[in-house]
Amino acid sequence: MNKSKVWINLRDSFWFLPTVYSLFSMVAVAIASLIDIWVISEMKDSIPSILLTQKSVAQTLYGSMVTSILTMTTISFSTIMVVLTTYTTQFSPRTLQDFMKNSVTQHVLGVFSFGFIFSLLNLFLLGKEPGIGLVSPLFTVIVSIICLAFFILFIHHSSRFLKVNNLIGQIRISTSKLIQTTFAEKDYNESTDWDQTEIDNLRERNPEVVQAVESGYIQNVQFQPLIQWARKNDLVLEADFYIGEYIQKGMPLFFYWQLEENEKLQIEQITEYVLIGNERIDTQDVEFSIQKLVEIAVRAISPSMNDPHTATNCINRIGSLLVELGSVYEPIRYYSDDEQNLRLIAEPKPYREYLYKSFYQIRIYGKHDISVMNGVIEVLYKIACVHGHEIQQDVWKFGNYMISAIDVESMDELDFERFNHQVQKMADACGEQIQFKQK
Repeated sequence: MNKSKVWINLRDSFWFLPTVYSLFSMVAVAIASLIDIWVISEMKDSIPSILLTQKSVAQTLYGSMVTSILTMTTISFSTIMVVLTTYTTQFSPRTLQDFMKNSVTQHVLGVFSFGFIFSLLNLFLLGKEPGIGLVSPLFTVIVSIICLAFFILFIHHSSRFLKVNNLIGQIRISTSKLIQTTFAEKDYNESTDWDQTEIDNLRERNPEVVQAVESGYIQNVQFQPLIQWARKNDLVLEADFYIGEYIQKGMPLFFYWQLEENEKLQIEQITEYVLIGNERIDTQDVEFSIQKLVEIAVRAISPSMNDPHTATNCINRIGSLLVELGSVYEPIRYYSDDEQNLRLIAEPKPYREYLYKSFYQIRIYGKHDISVMNGVIEVLYKIACVHGHEIQQDVWKFGNYMISAIDVESMDELDFERFNHQVQKMADACGEQIQFKQK
């Protein structure tokens, strides 16, 4: 496993930041103890006695700090369990990642780990002299105040995450950033078109196959190192997967063509640049991020919840993300090295696929709720308004798919008028015409 892949695994681990804070606490204990030893030995007579901490006081201070942090950690853990239970039963199990990987959650537990280990080690190292404490006790007081502040922050943070509108807003913001990152200008060469003659000549040859070494979800692809590796070995690669797709062990992962014979080629190294895991993550997977909002919407319109307003809120946020996606989306298929030699072919997901995955489940479970279906049609109208002909065609085709799920003939008059108004707006925005009559 290469260093980048190891770093991704470490960064996404829940225990990573608390471990880093714990290591820093050990360093802080060592520095504080050394300063105390130097200050006491060199400047003891010139330091006011009020600043020196007696052994009994320091022992009480450290012991109280350890007990307090354990108590705050216990309450925080109980709060986390409440949040996890709420997310699982009312929102979506996929949204658990957003809370557990949130920087505030991890930094709070990291600060608690720092304070606990700092106090415990100071208690263990407590000397026998009656007046030796200056820096360590003072620093312990500061750490205790910081821990209390982070504890209050965590309670506030958890209460905000329990509000569904805040959760939806957070998912929308993080997905928006992911869209901008995914389609931002890269430090490697990307292209939507390539010389078709070169592609045809390449496909005339039978490619070799690289098989997946494990089953799981495609979580991350390191494009730049992959292109550099292909250049080093003079290969052209073709990916046989989408990011977020589940792949079975032994299935084709890549096809490749060797431009020149290379007896030292170690083709199994290519799998080091593709991260496969047991669950989907949202580091490169835009569809998965949108799917979280879809699941909240579907859960909201279920008979057990019966909350169409939350579903409509999710639909509006999905629409905003699709608008952003349409404004930056490019069907990038070809990746080349610095010398403009083709090195990687990867078929992108078409925009219509994002449309379908965003609303097809809402069509299945929400077709009997006219407010939900009106919300989807309105979102499609807004997407068509701000984009060009190509996306408008996708919107029109998908809009007809959504309309076909609704029993227009059995609608009440007022429902029909509202629905027909939304459909006509969408048709006008797409440059199309549609007519249907109510019985």
